[in-house]
Amino acid sequence: MNLKSLEIFYWVVNLSSFNKAAAKLHTTQPAVSQRIAALEEELGIRALDRSSRAVKLTAKGRVLYDYAERFLALHAEMMQEVAEAHLVSGVLRLGVAETIVHTWLVEFLEQCRHKYPNLTVDIVVDITPKLRDDVKSGELDMAFLLGPQQDGELVEEPLCSYELNFFSAPSFKVGKEPLSISDIVAHPLLTFPKRTYPYTFLRQALMTPEHGAPRIFTNWSMSTIVRMAEDGFGVCVVPRLAVLKEVEQGRLKVRRTQLQLRDLSFAVAYARGSDEPIKAALAKLAGEIARTSMAGHRKRTRTARSAAS
Repeated sequence: MNLKSLEIFYWVVNLSSFNKAAAKLHTTQPAVSQRIAALEEELGIRALDRSSRAVKLTAKGRVLYDYAERFLALHAEMMQEVAEAHLVSGVLRLGVAETIVHTWLVEFLEQCRHKYPNLTVDIVVDITPKLRDDVKSGELDMAFLLGPQQDGELVEEPLCSYELNFFSAPSFKVGKEPLSISDIVAHPLLTFPKRTYPYTFLRQALMTPEHGAPRIFTNWSMSTIVRMAEDGFGVCVVPRLAVLKEVEQGRLKVRRTQLQLRDLSFAVAYARGSDEPIKAALAKLAGEIARTSMAGHRKRTRTARSAAS
């Protein structure tokens, strides 16, 4: 018996799918089935109940799963604590909220490449609700997303918080600042898609009997949102840190309003399991990079405000 067979068995059960286990382990469904059959033959047991279309454990299979989980967790812990970092290998499927893409993701990837040269990181950019669902289902190994939430299914640790502001092109006529709700809803608003905090908050806060629902144009791409604001289409609502360059170059201007926006707080989320020690180490690295990024952002913001006053 080898560790790879136990790993395949563990993920088939954990993901309740031969196909999903094959995708996670970068192999084929027939190869997974063959490994499971060989493992059962070697142990002289039936680990999976073939009478059900769903992945269902037999009594012996439940015992085997418990041992597989413990073996794999111990192996991951050993690799993290004892082995050289360059021996950590495999593929990490990482989900990322777009704000992180525009702030410190590149620094994280560079440090991962330096510290774990044999680890491949596959990036998926999406909104937080989808990222959280994909981590829970096993489609993703880890995600940087809005949070943390009190969710017993996942490990979630805080990473950073970023100030959210209204921005427009300097030449865009918005009215006298600080802008009232009437001033804000007089213009098209540009922000992230539905189910994100900026969209849901703006729609709720700016809905009035007089004006009805605000005109909110959403897009998955922050670059598109920012470009539309620069071109004078409307007022965008994005994290200040993500558009520091545009503000410093005079392409965007912060617009003061009477509406108080809360900061966007981000967290790292991952599922408990056999590879938890390695994911915990990567989460720690992400936290260090995020805090350094926040410190640099605050310094640049103070400098910019001092220069403006």
